[in-house]
Amino acid sequence: MNVKMPDFNVKKLVKEAGSTLSRVVQLTEEKLGTSEKTEFDNHFENLYERAECTKVWTEKLLRNTESVLIPNPGNRVEDFIFEKIEKKKPNRLSNMEYLGLDMIEAGGEFGQDGAYGSTLIKVGQAEQKLGQCERDFIGSAGMCYTQPLKKFLEGEMKTIIKEKGILETKRLDLDACKNRVRKARSMLGQQTAEQDLRIAQSEFDRQKEITKLLLEGISTSQSSHLRHLHSLVEVQVRYFNQCVEIMNGLQRELASMRPPTPRLRVNSEDIVECDHCDAPGPPYLLTTTPNFTISSLSNIHSQTPQLNAFVAESPTRNLQGDNDEIINAFASIGHTENISSI
Repeated sequence: MNVKMPDFNVKKLVKEAGSTLSRVVQLTEEKLGTSEKTEFDNHFENLYERAECTKVWTEKLLRNTESVLIPNPGNRVEDFIFEKIEKKKPNRLSNMEYLGLDMIEAGGEFGQDGAYGSTLIKVGQAEQKLGQCERDFIGSAGMCYTQPLKKFLEGEMKTIIKEKGILETKRLDLDACKNRVRKARSMLGQQTAEQDLRIAQSEFDRQKEITKLLLEGISTSQSSHLRHLHSLVEVQVRYFNQCVEIMNGLQRELASMRPPTPRLRVNSEDIVECDHCDAPGPPYLLTTTPNFTISSLSNIHSQTPQLNAFVAESPTRNLQGDNDEIINAFASIGHTENISSI
């Protein structure tokens, strides 16, 4: 039985092990302060700090945006798992849609012919529309904002971190070669160390240029993020406008279903809504004389027995010359401050 053994390149393994050991020694000496370290220029350091700042804040913005769009952490974890296994996310009803379904069901139980039952059904239908708008908003916001941010973090940002790690490795190799050149004793060892130094310097410069180009691309990424942010605002404006339109329509519909409110008419011109007046019959028409004014009628409850007894004689009673009667009626219900005589 022939077993094919894996092809090991012993020389390559030994070289890699030696390089790794050399880097560990160099890093240890740098931590102890016994070895010099190649420093990056200020421009490169500023570029890298900007990239790190962009990464940290983009992750935070993405996390908070997802928390706003999907408040339930369990649902967020479930969506994350479905993304990783590359399966379609489950379609869930929003909380407002669940509320709307319960309202419609309760309205059916209470009876569609009754005022409360029919109103519950109307409000429930509006809640379902709001819930559908919310789901559409979540989907649109994900496509125009959160997905591009995820793509940036998982693509461009990961590449920058990877190339920066390679650059750090090349720097350690370069500094280790510099130390070997300083410590070389023989002429042959000096020449070999200098040759290794030139190679390490070339690889370091090349990797630094690659990383620098990637870091400079952060400005372009932020411009792209700005466009995505504008798109998010447009989606939000459209969503809230739809919600306002639905609720205004519901309000008008409920207002048309409400019974007419009784009114008090003063001087045949000034009409005051009496929201607390539940007495049956036509609105009360009070015709007063010029030397008599009644103020703050909206604060007077017409269901007060004394006032009802006064106006029950005739809904359109002419009160000219009955000032004493009017004053006595209002005084009996504790509203003398509402009457002023000229």
